[in-house]
Amino acid sequence: MEKVAITCLLASIALSACGGGNGGVIPPGAGITDTTGSTTSGAASASSPGSTSTSTSTSGNTSSTGTTGTTGTTGSGSSGTGTTGSSGGFIAFADSLPVAGSDGTDAIPTGAGLEDTATPDHVIGSGTAASCTSDAVVAAVAAGGVITFNCGAAPVTIQMMATAQIFNNAAPTTVIDGGGRVTLSGMGQRRILYMNTCDQNLVWTTPHCDNQEYPQVTVQNLTFIGGNASNAAIPEGGAIYASGGRMKIVNSRFFSNVCAGTGPDTAGGAVYSTMQYLNEPFYVVHSTFGGRADLGNVCSNGGALGSITVSWTLINSVMSYNQAIGNGGNPAVSGTPGGGSGGAIYNDGDTMLLTIDGSQLSHNTVNAYGSGIFFVSNDLTGSIAITDSSITGNTGGSWYPTYPQISNEPTTPITVTNSVIAN
Repeated sequence: MEKVAITCLLASIALSACGGGNGGVIPPGAGITDTTGSTTSGAASASSPGSTSTSTSTSGNTSSTGTTGTTGTTGSGSSGTGTTGSSGGFIAFADSLPVAGSDGTDAIPTGAGLEDTATPDHVIGSGTAASCTSDAVVAAVAAGGVITFNCGAAPVTIQMMATAQIFNNAAPTTVIDGGGRVTLSGMGQRRILYMNTCDQNLVWTTPHCDNQEYPQVTVQNLTFIGGNASNAAIPEGGAIYASGGRMKIVNSRFFSNVCAGTGPDTAGGAVYSTMQYLNEPFYVVHSTFGGRADLGNVCSNGGALGSITVSWTLINSVMSYNQAIGNGGNPAVSGTPGGGSGGAIYNDGDTMLLTIDGSQLSHNTVNAYGSGIFFVSNDLTGSIAITDSSITGNTGGSWYPTYPQISNEPTTPITVTNSVIAN
């Protein structure tokens, strides 16, 4: 299933989107179930269900634990609630919802862990829940830099009356740290966080917006709930849309976020990404997407994550009870709206890597392909590596040429180490 989409800035003046393709159909393949030790697969070349794709860059919608590394500390009071330490010491969330992350203890690469927020640039709130407002979040995110919260000792949910947007000329790096006590709610009405280096409304800063290093954004110790991109100009990424620069997610949770429920390419119930700088990994570390039957994220494709040509690295995380509810695949079967692939992850595009370490993908559902993972590399250069993980109990769909619950081109190299992949 092919999908090529790149959003380009021409002569620093005009944006354009380009790409597409399709192929033949291959019947569903029987997969391998339990796998331990280390195996690598990649069968003879065959065609897969074809696809077409487009990607646009317009303005956003405004309307259990285990880790490696050093232990971080948390701070509170006038300086806000933040985290010190770059690779471990994950704090627990102060509520009864599913915890962040799996019980995996796989190593966290340098640069993928928590950012130091001990000396914030902006502190949202003055010690009470009432002082932590949507307006304050929107303003702090627009300014960029290190952002923490001082909303009192109890957990607080901030009802977002507008989408927080990353301005490309504001700060090279932005860290949003909820301290394990802050939830940002889209109220079922809007996307929560929007980043797009090719959106002129957020200021063009280079002549190559499709491949620029900054801004770089980290969200950590934060919960996103009730994000909804269904009616946004770009109806993907219910909680977060991240295009260009770089982003990572650390010790965070995503519950009940949605994007448009139909469309052959529409993806990312919780998070959608494209154009990460130099195709560097988008790290998702010690985080949970869904986690309970009534908290799953939902989209046409990619119940949790959706992307074009993004190399995801998922470490010690949980993706469960997410849904790809579209129908008809990509391109859409005649008479259908298209979509329904990638219960947890919809990973489409050209050269890209999908790395899953110490993680659990379970109880995700689809209507078309890839109940756990949909992974198609158009140029047949992508690969998948699964280590110390379990992919079990995901249901629906077809086209499983190598392993159950994973839809991929039969030539895609898949390395599996000390993991279970079983219906």
